[in-house]
Amino acid sequence: MDLDNRMIQRILPHRFPFLLVDRVTIEEMTAVGIKNVTINEWFFQGHFPGLPTMPGVLIIEAMAQVGATMMMNLDEYHDCVPYFTTIDRVKIRKPVVPGDQLIIKV
Repeated sequence: MDLDNRMIQRILPHRFPFLLVDRVTIEEMTAVGIKNVTINEWFFQGHFPGLPTMPGVLIIEAMAQVGATMMMNLDEYHDCVPYFTTIDRVKIRKPVVPGDQLIIKV
């Protein structure tokens, strides 16, 4: 199942500027999300001037949104609101900058 931005908005409660996923493909219990990162993103204005870098917490949020899209697409979770409860040992291995495409596998 291939979900575009409009379809994702039917599943997730997130909206601009906090919807951080452009497309999600779901196959069985695996989801692959795409986030096309552009210089027009709101967070680049202050993070960091002259060296635009996507904040790690927003990278993690994008990952969560891909997982939540997969979970909430299941009938038993349609009426739920997804929340993080814990995150352990997260490592961001390289900066995400304008022009990058995040490919998130959950």
